[in-house]
Amino acid sequence: MMDLGTFAKNSREEIRLTLDTFKGAELVNIRVWYRDEGGDYRPSKKGVAFKLELLPEVIAALGKALKGGEV
Repeated sequence: MMDLGTFAKNSREEIRLTLDTFKGAELVNIRVWYRDEGGDYRPSKKGVAFKLELLPEVIAALGKALKGGEV
């Protein structure tokens, strides 16, 4: 697993981006992590994983959000 970045979502959660390998496929994983009762971060079920080859399409779609949805 390669850590690509971590961003605070709120005071109890953070969003982590990682590059993982699953059954020989490289996956980009964007997941919400939460603090448990002991203060340790744990992955939640909230998130998405997709093949690395789809990343350019995801980046293009996110770029539209920066432009307010304009194409």
